[in-house]
Amino acid sequence: MDLLTIIIILLVTYYTGSIIEKKHFKKIKKREIALYNRPYVNFQIKKWSSSRKVASAELVTGEVVISGDYFKTFIAGLKNLFGGRLTSFESIMDRARREAILRMREKALNANMIINVKLETMMINDINSGKQGSLPGVAVIAYGTAITYAKK
Repeated sequence: MDLLTIIIILLVTYYTGSIIEKKHFKKIKKREIALYNRPYVNFQIKKWSSSRKVASAELVTGEVVISGDYFKTFIAGLKNLFGGRLTSFESIMDRARREAILRMREKALNANMIINVKLETMMINDINSGKQGSLPGVAVIAYGTAITYAKK
């Protein structure tokens, strides 16, 4: 009976987690299309110069924390025994990274570009922590300098 309960819980969390993840990816894609080149994002500028006059330069950030579900945690625990890639968490990292960048860009809608964008990540409730009932997740912060040119 206990094994049947575990299997049912895993199946329910697999399907609900998949549905939630697919919906989130669709929303992310829709927002990415809406923000296409607005503002432009650059990840590495060693030396930046422009002939246009800069009206403002300010720090913009986007933060997100995304948790895994019990199914992903179960699969990651099994893979942890044998080693290898934890592909079940790669989609969480992808969602978190894309969401953090989108939130940063949405805060800088009036800017012409965001330069020197950096990403910081942190695991929360690592699967090796041994805490009973805790789900691992990831926190991502994207930050950069939003540049707005003066009107001509």
